[in-house]
Amino acid sequence: MGRSVVFVHGTGVRLDDYNKTFATVRSELAGLREGLEVRGCFWGREEGAELALGGVSIPGYRKGGGGRQDDEDVAVWGVLYRDPGYELRLLGLRPAVVSGLGRGQSPAQKLLADLARYTPSPEVRAAFADDGLDAFLDAALRTLIASPELRDASATADEGGYEHRHAFARAVVATVLAASVDEGADAVDGSRRDVLLSLLGADLHTQGRTLSGTVAKAAATPALRALTWYAGRRRGKHHDTGIVPGVGDILRYQARGESLRRLIRRTIEHAPGDHVTVVAHSLGGVACVDLLVQEKVERVDQLITVGSQAPFFYETGALVSLEHPQGLPDHFPRRWLNLYDRRDLLSFTAAGVFPQHAYDQEVDNRQPFPFAHSAYWSNSKVWDAIGAWMG
Repeated sequence: MGRSVVFVHGTGVRLDDYNKTFATVRSELAGLREGLEVRGCFWGREEGAELALGGVSIPGYRKGGGGRQDDEDVAVWGVLYRDPGYELRLLGLRPAVVSGLGRGQSPAQKLLADLARYTPSPEVRAAFADDGLDAFLDAALRTLIASPELRDASATADEGGYEHRHAFARAVVATVLAASVDEGADAVDGSRRDVLLSLLGADLHTQGRTLSGTVAKAAATPALRALTWYAGRRRGKHHDTGIVPGVGDILRYQARGESLRRLIRRTIEHAPGDHVTVVAHSLGGVACVDLLVQEKVERVDQLITVGSQAPFFYETGALVSLEHPQGLPDHFPRRWLNLYDRRDLLSFTAAGVFPQHAYDQEVDNRQPFPFAHSAYWSNSKVWDAIGAWMG
């Protein structure tokens, strides 16, 4: 089945920036090798730093400087269009629900069975047909029902499986809309997309049984309850300019990085192909090095770090997974390309630290710091180096 690429972003990245960067990465990789499957690991929402008390620890912090909730919702759809299984993957990382010893199906079995035998109602089909999307609906359902993301997510479903069904509905709508645009159709507007989601979500909840009026009403609203963990977040000046999320992400990872590494591993497991190349920027590179040291991750035979602090963390005793004079384990990928820019104060060389695994390639983004740290993806020399390495 060939090779796929998993892209892991770096510190301080949130929805809008991630969508722009990932679009560039996908486009450039497509130019390097035809048919290359690219998956993104967006961790900034779930594993990035947030101000739990609204910034009271920061002198002079000014609340209320962020954008609207609608803006973040739109940005989430941007992630789903490129990675429809994203929210299902997050659900799959929760602790598994322990089923009782009674008779009958477990919640996971019931959820999978319900979705496997789901047939869209005439109302749902008509709604998709009105926008010329009916030809994509069945294919989207088949793809997601057979997906590893749904399989893993089902293990964490409760008896009703509301959140899981809703995430499945969002994944279906995202898959349908992305497929239609790929075929040359015009994108539907957000209001129409929400109507399709509302109808599909309600249909999934009412299949084969009668729900109470309260549940049916909740399912039929376009309120996008799968995003409730966003609600009420407010951002201010310090949040947007460096302390949070930029520095906060690094501190949070050092203290509680296990869940981020689990998300990266799950993304790799869900990627297609016989071999996987991991491309990781900044703190994402640190997390990937830690993961690949701690565990043998099947199929990963190439690692590309860009503007990464992993070598510096190791040399200063701050790398979570490995402490000097320990060396990299035998299962660590032997092909490691490390790209750095001398003007990027957050990039470091790896070949002298890990001589049997890492190869350094200097690039010049022709930008001062901190702009140099995020300018790699528009530098043609970066893609020349990545293309040569992968080839």
